[in-house]
Amino acid sequence: MRNNMRAMEKSKRGIGGVLRELFTYSSKMTLPTVIALLFAIAGAVLTIVGPNLLSQITDLISDSLTGEIDLAAIGHIGVQLLIIYGLSAVFTYVEHFIMATVTLELSRDLRRDLSRKINSVPMGYFGKVSYGDILSRVTNDVSTLQQALANSMPSIISAVTQFVGCLIMMLVTEWRMALAAIAVTVLGFLIMALVMLRSQKYFTARQQNLSTLNGYIEEMYSGHDVVRISRANRQIKKTFGDMNAVLYDAEWRSQFLSGIMQPLMTIVGNLGYVVVCVLGAALAMSGEISFGVIVAFILYVRLFTSPLSTLAQGMTQMQTAAAAGDHIFDFLHEEELPDETGKRGAADQIRGEVVFDHVQFSYPDNPDKVIIKDFSAHVQPGQKVAIVGPTGAGKTTLVNLLMRFFEPTSGTIFIDGVPTAEMTRESVHDLFSMVLQDTWLFEGTVRENLVYNQEGISDQQLEAACRACGIYHFIETLPKGFDTVLDDSIAISAGQKQLLTIARAMVQGHPMLILDEATSSVDTRTEQITQRAMDRLTEHRTSFVIAHRLSTIKNADLILVLKDGDIKEQGTHEELLAKGGFYADLYNSQFEKVS
Repeated sequence: MRNNMRAMEKSKRGIGGVLRELFTYSSKMTLPTVIALLFAIAGAVLTIVGPNLLSQITDLISDSLTGEIDLAAIGHIGVQLLIIYGLSAVFTYVEHFIMATVTLELSRDLRRDLSRKINSVPMGYFGKVSYGDILSRVTNDVSTLQQALANSMPSIISAVTQFVGCLIMMLVTEWRMALAAIAVTVLGFLIMALVMLRSQKYFTARQQNLSTLNGYIEEMYSGHDVVRISRANRQIKKTFGDMNAVLYDAEWRSQFLSGIMQPLMTIVGNLGYVVVCVLGAALAMSGEISFGVIVAFILYVRLFTSPLSTLAQGMTQMQTAAAAGDHIFDFLHEEELPDETGKRGAADQIRGEVVFDHVQFSYPDNPDKVIIKDFSAHVQPGQKVAIVGPTGAGKTTLVNLLMRFFEPTSGTIFIDGVPTAEMTRESVHDLFSMVLQDTWLFEGTVRENLVYNQEGISDQQLEAACRACGIYHFIETLPKGFDTVLDDSIAISAGQKQLLTIARAMVQGHPMLILDEATSSVDTRTEQITQRAMDRLTEHRTSFVIAHRLSTIKNADLILVLKDGDIKEQGTHEELLAKGGFYADLYNSQFEKVS
């Protein structure tokens, strides 16, 4: 299994760092966010005014115990309260609406750029990070970040505003009771700071372990048939159980530490009530304050301590957002393929002459291990070139260099006299059709799979390609023919999948062709049909065929025999057999195995 723990070594930005990244990434979210936060502040300020008006009503009622009740004054204050709380509700709605819109647009842009990034990083990146890890960043991490930002940022700003506003109002109303409430609140801040310091690492570990688990699940299910055949269920379950336990531990610790913040803040708030009631009663009995001040302070204490709970919950969500944001921006900051602005495209008419001039190659993450040592070859237009050799000889690597999936360490590859390094990757890719050993079909109709990314393909072209590959009879048996959706309800063998990908290459009609073990999944009879189709497909096209079954490349115009990154022999099938060298040994050994 590929190692995902590289992410554990990444620098952690923290909440502030992730927010800076976000606003740098999407400057257009700055103004709407500021407006939303201003609405949050306005709503919090209006909420703070309420207790002062309620204290006035309390004083009016208490004064009426010895006289008449001033209903007009009470009604006037009641109308003010309705207006204030109504406006506060409207401001809160507007603030939440703006933040939801901003964060949804942000998540849309992040997914778009993550998708673009997948096509921009070097191919070597996918050898270090599993597909499940990348999938987790595009889906889980972006959703987590969006939800946390939408729910927490306005709440935190509103809570801070409410906290500061209440503090000012309390100091103005009765400074001694305010100081008593502040002393209790400081304890709450200390608790919250301690819990946050302890819990952040667990939120980060949770996101990383979740990606690791996703990657493992993706790999195991993609190779589920091998797992079943190898009877590795017990081992898989144990490995999965260990990963799940690590994720559970990080999840439990992060949730436990964040979960205790709410009840602790509730205790702090209740303690504040007690302090205010006791001190307020003493001051009221001495005649220094009115009963309405006590009522106002009780409300202020609630408004003063409730932000602590809101802050605790909001900071918990922001910690989750920081962990998810780290994961996202780590990927977005990965090194991309070099910019190709100014490079030429391929010529309109491609003859298909290919020259390998002293090509040498080592993978970037292991430069000391030379895969292709000193490869030189001249392929004439329209030739069928077979590349053979033992496993690890560098056959597939050579094709990857030709396609510019990787760049040679030294040396040059020419197509029609033009170095491929001077051509854009897209123009190089447009020159080739590829049929790989690993078939790839998506859930869609047969027609959509065959004409993938092509336009103007007629039914006659599809039928001709499918007949040539021997797959047309199978398509005729499908419920809707070419319009049948290929999903789990359609039984299709590995060989039939391979034939469909061969037909797709025929439909593309590109001037050059790469066949990487294209007949490995078909039986002997189907192989003969496919081989005839291949012969027609490769006519007048420069073709590179990687094959282990040497019987399939006997008619090749040129056979390149690789071993340990070097060309050991080259020539036609008959010439190489006549030499009695390495190729002859390979060829004869296959028939000895058969016999």
